Amino acid sequence: MPKKFLRAAALALPLALLLSACAGTAPEPGASSAAPESTGPVKIGVVGAGDAYWTTYKEAAAAEGIEIELVDFSEYTQPNPALSAGELDLNQFQHVIYLATYNVNASDDLVPVGATAIYPLGLYSTKYASVGDIPAGETVAVPNDESNEARGLLVLQSAGLVELQDGGSPFSTVADVLDTSKVKVEALDAAFTATSLPDVAAAIINNDFVEDAGLTFADAIATDDPSDPNALPYVNIFAARAEDAENPTYQKLVEIYQNTQEVLDGVQEASGNTAVLVKTPVADLLTSLHEVEDDIRANQ
Repeated sequence: MPKKFLRAAALALPLALLLSACAGTAPEPGASSAAPESTGPVKIGVVGAGDAYWTTYKEAAAAEGIEIELVDFSEYTQPNPALSAGELDLNQFQHVIYLATYNVNASDDLVPVGATAIYPLGLYSTKYASVGDIPAGETVAVPNDESNEARGLLVLQSAGLVELQDGGSPFSTVADVLDTSKVKVEALDAAFTATSLPDVAAAIINNDFVEDAGLTFADAIATDDPSDPNALPYVNIFAARAEDAENPTYQKLVEIYQNTQEVLDGVQEASGNTAVLVKTPVADLLTSLHEVEDDIRANQ
């Protein structure tokens, strides 16, 4: 895993804090802050509003006096501009690296206001039962989007299939794959890595496309490690405009998500039981965001 990234070993709070279990039930009356008053529905942008846990979440929020309107988007590129433009109050679909990349490219300042989960990224194969079975010289596919290409390459490096220039980073590309690597790597559109399986030895497949490809998450022959401190930038988050970071209604909505067992069960079901549920402190999310933003600017 990269050494330069998260250079604030600060983010080195004990993993028990970063990856605290979210197995609690909804807070007892009086156990948390009172439900703030809401003057209208809170608009939350998501990608995949059809997942059943969103209905459960809306009901849990309504029980606390907060009305939610889910705004569903078909593409990941849409919710951040909509949030920035004031068409949304929050969004929940991305990890810290994705938000940092958007902020830098759009000169924006959206911020995380709460953590949800980390979703391990997997390597799949229809030809080989294990990483060790993949012969030298074979080709492995990775997604070509900015954040998942680097993450996929780091998975391959951890699995012993590639060596990356300078040990790799969250900004590595296939150009950083050293000639000493066991396999060759091809970057493809994320939607096509699964369909490439008949033609390659293995492929990194984004979680959204695993089941559509007729695979299960248990079929992965390698994944990244959510307990690694370097996984912090891959924590999925609720995001808001910077001026709304302390909004008590939004903070309450994060609490409801993190502490309602029925919601958490639904998240796990929708993820094929791969989600690692987290309550990462917002201060650590912000530190990670700013670290990644700085590194992106340094690499431009």
